[in-house]
Amino acid sequence: MNMSLKSSADLSRCVVDSIRLSRPNPNHHPHFCHICTFSSGSPSNQFSPLSLVVEPLGVSKISRSRSVISMSKNADGGLTYKDAGVDIDAGSELVRRIAKMAPGIGGFGGLYPFGDHYLVAGTDGVGTKLKLAFETGIHETIGIDLVAMSVNDIVTSGAKPLFFLDYFATSRLDVDLAEKVIKGIVDGCQQSDCALLGGETAEMPGFYADGEYDLSGFAVGAVKKDSVIDGKNIVAGDILIGLPSSGVHSNGFSLVRRVLAHSGSSLKDQLPGEDKTLGEALIAPTVIYVKQVLDIISKGGVKGIAHITGGGFTDNIPRVFPKGLGAIIYKDSWRVPSIFKWIQEAGRVADDEMRRTFNMGIGMVLVVSPEASHRILEDANGEAYRIGEVSSGEGVSYQ
Repeated sequence: MNMSLKSSADLSRCVVDSIRLSRPNPNHHPHFCHICTFSSGSPSNQFSPLSLVVEPLGVSKISRSRSVISMSKNADGGLTYKDAGVDIDAGSELVRRIAKMAPGIGGFGGLYPFGDHYLVAGTDGVGTKLKLAFETGIHETIGIDLVAMSVNDIVTSGAKPLFFLDYFATSRLDVDLAEKVIKGIVDGCQQSDCALLGGETAEMPGFYADGEYDLSGFAVGAVKKDSVIDGKNIVAGDILIGLPSSGVHSNGFSLVRRVLAHSGSSLKDQLPGEDKTLGEALIAPTVIYVKQVLDIISKGGVKGIAHITGGGFTDNIPRVFPKGLGAIIYKDSWRVPSIFKWIQEAGRVADDEMRRTFNMGIGMVLVVSPEASHRILEDANGEAYRIGEVSSGEGVSYQ
């Protein structure tokens, strides 16, 4: 089997001649937004699922930690992510246990062999950032966050996103509100040049509070097997290039909300030193890095990519390194957005806790050769930073 995937259009033209519900459920409303056909051959000639075997390279991703209620604080009384109800260590332990049942767990996306390509899949939500959408009434951009969390994960393998599906669940369907959310999903798909292939809208009376909803997203992309970005060639001395974030993105909001409550601040309060409110700064949509990253990859020299989500630099950067390598981060090498300074001061959050919870202004880290770093920084025109280097020994240190 040999399949050419020249662009997102090639595979995203591949579904759906007809859609029928064999067991209709009045509480579930599948929404299919993109009807596609195969560009050549028949579906049966393109897909042979029984002949495919997941190779050892295949990995799955579990990055968002499970909530574990805890009231621990830093020694100086400052707030922590665990204090807000999220235990990153518990999440890591769950990944360790799942890895015993499904070896290969731990990457940003799951790779599945498909001819001379890998299909790369990712799934995620937007966490308790949804609570801010409910409180601010701003629902138009939360769909961008949803798309970003999955497509930013799969592009770390060098994969071009092909299609996206969403899951929208609510107690009672508010059509106008749902339309706003899905419009954001459409915007996110346009930004990442992928098709919104379909989704599921579920009404679940009594399960969610009135006016609230939950979201999940699922993205699939493709990359040639000989072009996978897998970190295997990373060596000490390689350079870390950081791409700026728009703010908090979609991780750490349990701690953000705890800081808001602890400090007595309101989402309508002005962010110190900025012409925006706290709510506006916090709800800013996650940057979708797909086009920028794929352009950089196309010019060569990229060895590894880390999407900075829950776990911050501390947990995410080492995920792309071979064993025995770590990172040195230059602390003052980029501009940290004001929102992080406010969070740290208002919650008296320790430096280590900030770095392990938030992206701190860097949403994506590229590991590149020293030669490539000069070209990337020059081409970026100030929209990328040299934030560190790869070192011998494991872990992340700051200087």
